[in-house]
Amino acid sequence: GYLGEVAMKTIILTLFSTLVLSAASVGSNSDKQKQEVMAAMEAYKNAMTHNDSAAIAKLLADDLTYVHSNGMVESKNDVIQSLVTGKAAVDRIEFLPDTEVRIHGKIAYVAGKEDLWHPKSIVHMHVLHVWEKTPQGWQLTARQATRLAK
Repeated sequence: GYLGEVAMKTIILTLFSTLVLSAASVGSNSDKQKQEVMAAMEAYKNAMTHNDSAAIAKLLADDLTYVHSNGMVESKNDVIQSLVTGKAAVDRIEFLPDTEVRIHGKIAYVAGKEDLWHPKSIVHMHVLHVWEKTPQGWQLTARQATRLAK
């Protein structure tokens, strides 16, 4: 009868509302994670441009693979030493508007064009940064840079 129909409509509406709300919370959680990852990217940029080896040490995973646009591969210790010695002097890093963040569980992929201002040159690249959510926060586990043609 009528009450059964009302009860069924109520159940269906409740289920539908629950699905919509859970989908919304997944979306907002993903957005929150993307914001966290971009905050980590900003912290990385600031540490690199200010030669802050203590800050960069916290952001880099112990098993980091860091590939430069010239093909050189560095470990976490290599990157820190390059900062300490000034070998990796970077005046400015700019992530261009095409930068995209994708979240896959505890892994985030940040890909896009990036300009690196060294004291005597500007390098235009496409860079893939791979971040992992750890108990210490987001840490960079891999970086692959490709120099763009002029």
